[in-house]
Amino acid sequence: MAVTTPENETNALLDQPGAAPPPPPPRRWAALEPLSLPTFRMLWLTWMAANTCMWMNDVATSWMMTSLTSSPVMVALVQSASTLPVFLLGLPSGALADILDRRRYFMVTQLWVAVVAMVICVIVLAGWMNAHLLLALTFCNGIGLAMRWPVFAAIVPELVPRAQLPAAMGLNGIALNASRIVGPLVAGAVIASAGSHWVFVLNTVLSLGAALVIWRWRRVHQPSPLGRERLGSAMRVGLQYVRQSPRMRSVLVRIAVFFVHATAMLAMLPLIARALPGGDAGTFTLLLAAMGAGAIVGALLLPRLRQHLSRDTLVRLGTTVVSVATAAVAFAPNVYVAVPAMVLGGLAWLATANSMTTSAQLALPDWVRARGMSIYQMAVMGATALGAALWGQVASMTTLHISLGTAAVTGVAVMLAVQYFMPDRHLEEDLSPSQAFTAPVAGTPLASGHIQVTVEYRIDPARADEFRTLMQESRRSRLRQGALDWQLLRDVHDPSLYIEQIVDESWTEHLRRFTRVTAWDVALRDRKLAFHVGDAPPRVTRRIVER
Repeated sequence: MAVTTPENETNALLDQPGAAPPPPPPRRWAALEPLSLPTFRMLWLTWMAANTCMWMNDVATSWMMTSLTSSPVMVALVQSASTLPVFLLGLPSGALADILDRRRYFMVTQLWVAVVAMVICVIVLAGWMNAHLLLALTFCNGIGLAMRWPVFAAIVPELVPRAQLPAAMGLNGIALNASRIVGPLVAGAVIASAGSHWVFVLNTVLSLGAALVIWRWRRVHQPSPLGRERLGSAMRVGLQYVRQSPRMRSVLVRIAVFFVHATAMLAMLPLIARALPGGDAGTFTLLLAAMGAGAIVGALLLPRLRQHLSRDTLVRLGTTVVSVATAAVAFAPNVYVAVPAMVLGGLAWLATANSMTTSAQLALPDWVRARGMSIYQMAVMGATALGAALWGQVASMTTLHISLGTAAVTGVAVMLAVQYFMPDRHLEEDLSPSQAFTAPVAGTPLASGHIQVTVEYRIDPARADEFRTLMQESRRSRLRQGALDWQLLRDVHDPSLYIEQIVDESWTEHLRRFTRVTAWDVALRDRKLAFHVGDAPPRVTRRIVER
């Protein structure tokens, strides 16, 4: 069956942007502006409570592991067990967050964390805990993190204007790092006064409280009139979007390189604390708190740093400072040297990670945001798990000082190489939704099967090379929207006739592409039509592939 229609899209060309004026100076409290929005403020406090639970759990499990074994590898694997689930389950979690009601899904993640905390508490009280069981339960807790992070990352842009998104991401960093201070301090005090099992009791209570707050949030879920995407198809489209986005690919490589090396300092921190004179659980807590304090300062300074430094410069400088801090902590003779180094490292860590997180958010439209951010988080956690295991193994084969020193030197060298060979020069696209394209209506009910779409262009042969170059952008656009395949054909008898061929998974998925059109896609359509020399608009034909 074939459906033939003329192009029914408007043909107004977007104005080309001129030279951008210099950005205005940041307002004095620009970093805190999103907190004036009640819904953001409520969920931000919930996010801080959730991260406080995470850090309390990390401190309790990391310190418990040092009492169960003296192996540097096992201690470092606590970090790997916590982060590996995000690498393994991040994409399914992101797809579910884009498909399901995000409020309910966010609430379920908190209930999961509460149940795991209760199980750990029971096992500790029963005296059944050992190193391998602790790793397994840490992995289960990490599943909750894998479920939680993509949905919250997708919710934030719903709550704040686009201009406040960098500040909102900075506040998320403040929440994470304030919890890095509060969580370890509370956990250390509870462990010292009452025992590790009470840390997990407190985690359970806080997680249930966060779930209750999320339940009270009156977000209205708007289901797609086309129905829910199938999980497998949603995951494919998410991967496809990231693969076809040059900016997302660039961000993923940078964030992975950064975390593989930067995580050495955090993964080895229990051993660093023990190696310092008088090192104990309090020393470990103090170093974590110092890093969190530095990160909070970094988040407050970010608006001014962005005024003077480009994103690439900020990433390069931040990576260098983190490496210097790692080396300083590794060779620190006492806490008076280690604590300032951790403050400096936390400041640079937040500035670097925030810059790349904001770049990722701006490279994603809302319909695929949770999937895109889950892939971003997979890169972070996969790199963290790999880095923790790698530098733990190096420490066991050599010494702790050599492992951290090597991580510091190679971190700067590899980041410089990535920025040299993969420069981030891609223009930011306008990804705001557009209704400029009208969805087609089939003449008869359609059976299941792939949909083949062809668009016929008449092109001046003298401009054929320019047109073919432009059509590579069209290929990326169609595939990012979810098409299965794309080809550009040229008629062997008529050199002016070019045919763009797109294959969709089904009629429903073909219609779904019309709901994903952005302002950038409309501008691209207009650039393609500017090459068309026929009197009539390009001829569009849709056919179903018979099984």
